[in-house]
Amino acid sequence: QVQLVESGGGLVQPGGSLRLSCAASGSLFSIGRMGWYRQGPGKQRELVAAITGGGTSNYAESVKGRFTISRDNAKNTVYLQMNRLKPEDTAVYICCVTEREYVYWGKGTQVTVSS
Repeated sequence: QVQLVESGGGLVQPGGSLRLSCAASGSLFSIGRMGWYRQGPGKQRELVAAITGGGTSNYAESVKGRFTISRDNAKNTVYLQMNRLKPEDTAVYICCVTEREYVYWGKGTQVTVSS
């Protein structure tokens, strides 16, 4: 079993920055893809960014150039640096980790962008 603990969410003004972290713990043998999804009010869950074990990343078009995903394999942690935040980035951000053939989800952390 794998547990995911997210942190770093909060309230920020438009144009501001936040850094999210997601630490995986438990029965870890081989962590593969790590990523962040988000679900805004009344919206479907969408992929924000993901990164493979080899470091290849991909992003939603809406966040390209503003968000950066990274990972620290020694700490089993994935990060999401979010810059130039917009009100439309307001959502619950949810960490997702693939470990062998299993997919694990965090509980989510709220990000609110508002003046």
